[in-house]
Amino acid sequence: MAVPDGAAPRRAAVLGHPVAHSLSPVLHRAAYDALGLAGWRYEMHDVDTHELVPFLAALDETWAGLSLTMPLKQEALRAVDVVQPLAEAVGAVNTVLLQPGGLTVGANTDVHGLVQALREAEPRGVDGPRTRGVIVGGGATAASAIAALGELGVRRPVVAVRSLGRAGTVLRAAAAMGVEPDLVTLGTDRATGLLRDAEIVVSTVPGGASATLAPLVADHRLDAAQVLLDVVYEGWPTPLPQQWLASGGSVAPGWLMLLHQACEQVRLMTGRQAPEAAMRAALTAAVAPA
Repeated sequence: MAVPDGAAPRRAAVLGHPVAHSLSPVLHRAAYDALGLAGWRYEMHDVDTHELVPFLAALDETWAGLSLTMPLKQEALRAVDVVQPLAEAVGAVNTVLLQPGGLTVGANTDVHGLVQALREAEPRGVDGPRTRGVIVGGGATAASAIAALGELGVRRPVVAVRSLGRAGTVLRAAAAMGVEPDLVTLGTDRATGLLRDAEIVVSTVPGGASATLAPLVADHRLDAAQVLLDVVYEGWPTPLPQQWLASGGSVAPGWLMLLHQACEQVRLMTGRQAPEAAMRAALTAAVAPA
């Protein structure tokens, strides 16, 4: 959607609050270097929900796009001029594209990132669609996970949350996509059984909650075809993926989702195919010390 021009100065940035932890600058700057976009720069701005609209209003024609992290993904639905259908359905915008004339378009690349990360982590020899999927959590990322699991073949996903009253975001997204999730309460025997039996699990809860989930599979033998994606990449690996691997399952790290969603952002913002190998190298070098 953006007009690629390696010579013209262009700007992009990641916005969020807090945002200092974001690895998006590592990924996008590596892409610009590999693509020879010498005039492009990628910034980081701490922006809270009430600051998003004025920030967007101040952008000029040098801006190509924005990456959004929490807590802006839902606020952006109301802040941009146009929302793409997928972002509208999942109720979350993680990408803003700047069009000629200053038009702002909200998109969602989290779904793409989730799908590609899960496919990459899937062991060889696993064929056909998956049918048993569990999403842990009920927020904006969980809503994107509903769409991702649907693309992978899961038509009736299980959504496991601590409080059923806090699942509104993911339930609204499911209704928009014509999906009927099976809502269960974490900590119950049924939720634990569904988690252990799932072909795909996407954990969208904060890293601190991972320690309470790990014991659910500690005394259970998993199959290598059972894939867990933990979206947390700070403090990787958290206890849940550590235990999932120890129990015999396969794991997709959260940074893998970050990589693939950023590749799609680069494509949308620059109009060029993202240099995945260069971006992957830069990201793994950044997360390796941690």
